[in-house]
Amino acid sequence: MDSSGFRKAAHSAIDEIIDYYDNIEKRRVLSNVEPGYLQKILPVGPPEEGEEWQDIQNDIEEKIMPGLTHWQSPNFMAFFPAESSYPSILGEMYSAAFTAPAFNWLCSPAVTELETIVLDWLARLLHLPDCFLSKGEGGGVIQGSASEAIVTTMVAARERYLRNACEDLEGNEKEDKRNITMGRLVALGSEQSHSSTAKAALITGVRYISIPTKMADDLALTGVELRKVLEQLAHEGLQPFYLTTTLGTTATCATDRFHEIKQVIEEQQPSPPVWIHVDAAYAGAALLLEEYAYLTGGFSAFDSFDMNMHKWLLTNFDANCLFIRTRKDLTSTLSIMPSYLRNTYSDHGLVTDYRDWQIPLGRRFRALKIWFVIRTYGVKGLKAHTRNHIFLGEKFASWVRERSDLFEIITPPAFALTVFTLAARSGQKDHQPNGLTESKMTEGLSKQNTLPAKSHVSRERTNALTEQVYERINAAGEIFLTSSVVKGIYAIRVVSANERADEAHLRKAFKILVRTSEGVLSECE
Repeated sequence: MDSSGFRKAAHSAIDEIIDYYDNIEKRRVLSNVEPGYLQKILPVGPPEEGEEWQDIQNDIEEKIMPGLTHWQSPNFMAFFPAESSYPSILGEMYSAAFTAPAFNWLCSPAVTELETIVLDWLARLLHLPDCFLSKGEGGGVIQGSASEAIVTTMVAARERYLRNACEDLEGNEKEDKRNITMGRLVALGSEQSHSSTAKAALITGVRYISIPTKMADDLALTGVELRKVLEQLAHEGLQPFYLTTTLGTTATCATDRFHEIKQVIEEQQPSPPVWIHVDAAYAGAALLLEEYAYLTGGFSAFDSFDMNMHKWLLTNFDANCLFIRTRKDLTSTLSIMPSYLRNTYSDHGLVTDYRDWQIPLGRRFRALKIWFVIRTYGVKGLKAHTRNHIFLGEKFASWVRERSDLFEIITPPAFALTVFTLAARSGQKDHQPNGLTESKMTEGLSKQNTLPAKSHVSRERTNALTEQVYERINAAGEIFLTSSVVKGIYAIRVVSANERADEAHLRKAFKILVRTSEGVLSECE
């Protein structure tokens, strides 16, 4: 394909992408193909001769589209969003055109320097403490995902802990102490932490222990529970070195008690110190808003923080933003300098080489799309986008609350997410409020009792009915939702943070939920 052929193909591709976005609402959200569908309709091997672009493009609609779940559809209300936008797509186009692996500054200075600048912009927008800015000892780096950020920081935390534990030793004595200590290391997270922390522990070769959470605490990790686990570990001779705290857990968007956690760590003063990471993959976007800025007040005592631009902030996957309080903790662990990477700028410490801030060597020019998005929407536009979906989420929660004969909210609605189950219909219920009782926002959560009311109907039966509702809705394909099991309660999650979604789409989803729930319940009467 020459330049004229590319110009023609690119125009055609762009037109098709625009048509896709303009008409995405008309498509079934969840793909309903069977496993192995694509292998049946593609050739066994590649073509001997090159094909015309038009033939290739035709296969997008005919063969690829049937196997896609449409995450950009306003009827997609599952998992957490994975947003995109036209400015972000343009950033990816330029990045693909430049194709610089950018493992050091010299490879393409603009790739490194723009990343430093836009992440400093973002740190300030998110109200992070100054210790996470590049002007000091910290800074930000773009990773592929929150999972990648957690495994990267856990490796750095492990090596920092072992260096501190063995700093006065040499030779075999040092090696023996390192091996003994390694066998005692424990990574911690709450029961609600994302599975990426447990997986990172598996990769780094350490134990993982989850800390209990309670419905009475809105499933947040508390200082009381953390203290219990630290004391138990000390009694058993185990050594915690890493703790994942969460702003917006996956199941319910719970927010851990950061100030309590900070206080417990300061009281315990473990030596070597525990690395504390804040995983704010989805809900971190809300820190743009002044009403949530107080959440970052104690973050200067923590070692790292990450959030995904590619979830709620209009930037396509992948764009995880990891901020480190002390960048030397990363570089002293991950820096390797073979002769073929040496250059004057790196040797004299004049530049940042982001290869030393991550596990891979090469890296894409991901800062471009973030730069494009921030400049196109502006701070006001990004805030309006985020605040609008929180408002719509509260509206949806109010509709659920109004139908207390059908639904019960399990945990306080937060960050546009509502988690609920079917209400029990037989037997007597103890009086408990269902949903919001006040509008005050505290720690990102509306503080009220939303525990499911007690009922003489078994939880197993209610769980089974809720699951039936969930399965029927997704099988119909009008909207796509996900479920979760929270402390033994089968729940439906609804979160809408898509740029194309508005109140009408949420109202449609709610009507589908009501209609389906009434149908399932009537069949059981």
